[in-house]
Formats: sequence, structure tokens, C-alpha cells
Amino acid sequence: AVITTVVASHLGYFSSVAEIADAKAEIFLGLEPGGHAVLNRDNEYFDRLSAAAHKAGIGDIVSFGKSPGSDVNLERSVLHADCSCITANIQGEPVIYKLGVPGEHMVLNSLAALAAVKLAGADLARASLALAAAQPAKGRGVQTTLRAPGGNILLIDESYNANPVSVRAALALLKRAEPGKQGRRIAVLGDMLELGEQAADLHAELSGAVDETKVDVLYACGPLMAHLWNKTPPHRRGAYAEKS
Repeated sequence: AVITTVVASHLGYFSSVAEIADAKAEIFLGLEPGGHAVLNRDNEYFDRLSAAAHKAGIGDIVSFGKSPGSDVNLERSVLHADCSCITANIQGEPVIYKLGVPGEHMVLNSLAALAAVKLAGADLARASLALAAAQPAKGRGVQTTLRAPGGNILLIDESYNANPVSVRAALALLKRAEPGKQGRRIAVLGDMLELGEQAADLHAELSGAVDETKVDVLYACGPLMAHLWNKTPPHRRGAYAEKS
């Protein structure tokens, strides 16, 4: 059972992120005897999830992440606009591989995948080699080059139901994209749903990420995104619409 992370998603159905962690921990109840739990050591709910796994009778808990002491440890990663190059230690076995899906969050997910490969007794070398051909799922960072008069447009599609963490990850990908001469980084953001009473604040707080990731122009849509739009300086504003 692999839990990649626990973040503020679907808060409209939970009273806290801790409750989300507890809901994710229910996966442990379905494990067969002798099963393994693969958990993100970098996540603040690691101890909570680990305790839940032990309570469910799971004796083997494997951690992954950048944190020192992780069983599956990220030693080095070089992030590019369309891929990542990774050096890691998978439970004592060193691997160097290329990941065809860009983004630091996907680097960590690849560690979890290789942990599962190792625990299943499969060929770790072949699995790490196969990751070079990995592609993002629809709406999860798919990159498409569009032909346009005067040059090309790189479209990064992160349109699947989002949360603050995934939007920040998408903006980080946009930052790594290198515009051509006179090119710009343009963010088009719609409402993040199912965030409950914190929705307004969580949208407004994206202003720091928009600034940090060097967005040149922001287009926003939806009543919740108005909270981000109101914190966006005039020079960065493209257009805003309450409805699509």
C-alpha cells in the first residue's frame, strides 16, 4: 500500500488535513498478511500514518523521500522542463535514472514506485530504466507544443481537479519552461473545488507562488479565484471572469 502524500485536498468533506490522513490510512485495512506500507517520510503526517499501519498489523513500513534516514532516499535530482535526472538509494541499492515526467513532486512519486518494485521482488534496474518513458496522465501536466504565428506555444495542461499543492507544482513547472525571445509565462487558473471554509484563503495564498514562479500574465476564472485576482498587481493582470 503506497501513500504518496497528504495535503489540503477535498477539505470540503473533512474538518482537517489530519482527517484526510486518517481516511487515506484506511487502505491499510485491506492489506494481506505480510503486506508492506510505503510512506512519504517528508510529509508531516508520516508518524500518524505509520502508527495507523502498525495498528492495522503491518510490520514492514518503508519510508521514501529526501529526509535523511529514509529507506528509499533521494540523493540528488536535476530538474528540467520536460524530465528529471535522479540519483537515489532504494533500500541499500543505488540507482541512477531518468524520469520522463517533470516536477519535483513526480521525482518523489518515482521513489515510491521503485520502493514497490523492490518489495515485489521485481527487477529494479529494468523498472528504473522504464521510468524514462513515463508520461503524465491526462490533465496532470501533459505538455503540448502549439504552432502559432511568430513562434510556438508550450501548453502545460494541469486541468484535473486541483488543490493548492498541485497548483504550486504546476506553477513550478511553468517556471522551468524557458520562453523564447519576447516570450512570456502565462498562467490560466480556475477555481480549486472541495476546499471547504478555507477556500478563500487558500486561493489568495497562491499569490506568493505566482510571484515566485515568475508568471508574467495571469488569467483567472471563478468566484474563488477572485481572491487571488484581488491580490495580483495590475502589471500581471490579463483578464478575470466570474464564469467560464
